[in-house]
Amino acid sequence: MRNMMKRGSDADAEESGVWLSVGDLMSVLLMIFALLLITALVQISEVSEQSQSTRVMIIKGINDALIGAGIEVQADPETGDISITDSILFDKNDYQLNDGGRAFLETFIPIYADVIFQNKATAEEVNRVVIEGHSSSEGNFDRNMQLSVLRANSVAAFINSMSFGNKQQLFNKVVISGRGPLEADQQQALASDRKVKFRFQFKADEFLGKFNEVRKIGD
Repeated sequence: MRNMMKRGSDADAEESGVWLSVGDLMSVLLMIFALLLITALVQISEVSEQSQSTRVMIIKGINDALIGAGIEVQADPETGDISITDSILFDKNDYQLNDGGRAFLETFIPIYADVIFQNKATAEEVNRVVIEGHSSSEGNFDRNMQLSVLRANSVAAFINSMSFGNKQQLFNKVVISGRGPLEADQQQALASDRKVKFRFQFKADEFLGKFNEVRKIGD
């Protein structure tokens, strides 16, 4: 009987020891995970701060240069988006650049490219330059979508035909998009909705987006 009790006591001790070891292992793993998470959050914070500083440099540089050149368009101070109304670039219901539109782009594009590629940090921060065609809500939806794509393509094609510093680097970042009336005022037709927009896609936004996707999967 004593032997049975002793064996039972030894078994309980061994089982307790196993659970203690597993518990210690889980604690260590949790500590490692916490350290990795803290490290990742610190890196994200550093990336975000550096990115924000670089964006400010790009957007301010573009606006200062445009003012200096007497060009009456400005980049949005938060996003860097630049909207150019269709009346500057095209004749009504046409997607071919008019003389004024070509002259505008010949002045605007070299300035835009010079600021983006002023140094390695600014060049790397801009992943894509999206050239978007937009229309008002007036008229046929399909026609507006088609016209917006054709106008964005005309702008991109003209840029490709130009000669300026950093042309190939800029064009490697360019993508075109036709948004038609999707972002227009649906209650009334506004001239300000008919435009071509130059929009940045920033590297840090893509990085943070991927991190959020991974975090959601982990949750």
